[in-house]
Amino acid sequence: MSRTTDQPGDAGAGTRLIAMGSAALMEGFALIGFETWPDAGPDQLEGILAELLRHRRQALIFLEPDLARSGGPLLHRVRTEGGRIVVTEVPPLQAPQAYHPEVETLVVSILGQAALEGGDE
Repeated sequence: MSRTTDQPGDAGAGTRLIAMGSAALMEGFALIGFETWPDAGPDQLEGILAELLRHRRQALIFLEPDLARSGGPLLHRVRTEGGRIVVTEVPPLQAPQAYHPEVETLVVSILGQAALEGGDE
């Protein structure tokens, strides 16, 4: 597997900027200096999260939806604890118009579909 990284063991480094998803999308993140993990799976994500937690590192992690919703225990922990590690989704490169963030489902379940269909006022 190929990836671009700043040497993950650098304890003195600042916040790690990590992107995981399709190889095509990762090319763009690599161009702006992110540590990229092309075509990574849930096990790789959990491994990175374990390393970040073990070394008490700060990180900003961008994930494509399939990986962001993979449901691993460390991913769940990081999202519920908050703090040093921020995880967010990015739309898939192949179908950005079909992307619906998880928060959209929550808003609809609480406020109804009309909450998302406001006019441009």
